[in-house]
Amino acid sequence: MSTSHPSIGLIGLGVMGANLARNAARNDARVVVYNRTTGKTDEFMKIFSGEGTFVAAHSLKDFVENLPTPRSIILMVKAGSAVDTVIEELRPLLEKGDAIIDAGNSHFSDTNRREEELKKQGLEFLGMGVSGGEEGALLGPSMMPGGSKVTYDRLEPLFKNMAAKDGSGGKCVSYIGHGGAGHFVKMVHNGIEYGDMQLIAESYHLMKASGMKNAEIGETFAKWNKSRDLKSFLIEITAKIFSKKDDQGGAMDLVDLIKDAAEQKGTGKWTVQIALDLGIPIPTIASAVDARGMSSMKTLRVQAEKHVGALELKAVKLPMNAIRDALFLSKVCSYAQGYCMIQEAAKTHGWDVNLSEVSRIWKGGCIIRSTLLKEFESAFTEQPDLPSLILSPSILPHFQKKQKRWRKVISTAVLAGIPVPAMNASLASFDSLRTARLPQNLTQAQRDFFGAHTYERMDKEGKFHTKWEA
Repeated sequence: MSTSHPSIGLIGLGVMGANLARNAARNDARVVVYNRTTGKTDEFMKIFSGEGTFVAAHSLKDFVENLPTPRSIILMVKAGSAVDTVIEELRPLLEKGDAIIDAGNSHFSDTNRREEELKKQGLEFLGMGVSGGEEGALLGPSMMPGGSKVTYDRLEPLFKNMAAKDGSGGKCVSYIGHGGAGHFVKMVHNGIEYGDMQLIAESYHLMKASGMKNAEIGETFAKWNKSRDLKSFLIEITAKIFSKKDDQGGAMDLVDLIKDAAEQKGTGKWTVQIALDLGIPIPTIASAVDARGMSSMKTLRVQAEKHVGALELKAVKLPMNAIRDALFLSKVCSYAQGYCMIQEAAKTHGWDVNLSEVSRIWKGGCIIRSTLLKEFESAFTEQPDLPSLILSPSILPHFQKKQKRWRKVISTAVLAGIPVPAMNASLASFDSLRTARLPQNLTQAQRDFFGAHTYERMDKEGKFHTKWEA
């Protein structure tokens, strides 16, 4: 089959899949679409067929036959067993050199496995993280492809057309590395997103406890979003949330009617689990995941509030610049922990991940896009092997200048009984990093005492064991 346009297939016409298909078509691609539910395919064609060159397929055989070789097939189906099911149904229909691109939120280990399995059949596999939500999928996401370099090179022109602009003349897509590298980086992106959202929520909690009205809180976030260091997509939408009235006909601010129990889809949990496997501490991100879990215990929290009763606590009196600085420094810690995790995973799995490039492609399209990323991009350009973002000569001065207000915010929150787990975790991680001697010498002694686990010494090489009660 010959065509003057690049051709691509897309399976899975949910909101994200449909918008990604429309994005490709708007960028001059011929897009063959298929959904297991035929009605969804027909509905898609009825609404969007005028936006570009689409071909509707009502069976996988029809779908594959409508794609020129080597075929490029994007999967936008639910992560997990559904991806394996679709791959197994496709495999008998494909030829050597054809490529499958999993653009869902798959676990990176599944991507590693799928790439190896498909290689045996001569098929290519690309695991591509896509961030930006439904709007980003349509107008320009951040794309993090890993796996088959051959497939990426073939599709790079189309992906670049589809991706968001990075604000510096480039596009927010770059080859991350072989195997599951792309999905790993997307997972960490989501972990940082958890941390960022929790830190913003804690800032809101402190403002509310200080007696600020929703309109004032919204105006404060809007003001912060105009600054060089806090301007970001999440701050931008937060400011807008506080101006939204009840859309069910009431006069109240909608935010006050939303239940305080946050759900999660799993990528935050994966980030924490894999960080533990890698031996990399990510306390800000972990505390954000825990905070969502605690929020879901709504019934217990209501009971506990009644049972504990009122406590003698101090009122919250904090200047906005102090909360602002606490949010900023804690936010940097969240990113720094994520970068450390990517660095360690790259060593473990043999990925050649460029953290400056990762920062660059996060500058547009994705949920954690912010002006800070330009500074992070520069930091890793100057020092590709920077052991911690916080130690960058351009980043460290922020901590030295603002850390007293950070401490003031957290101590005030503690004395007022306001939970700020992510801010607290961020400060503790910073203090641990800057402390050359921590108390885990005692921990090592305890382990050796009760379990003969041995310990290392400061003055001699080797492992030692002591009979502590002899």
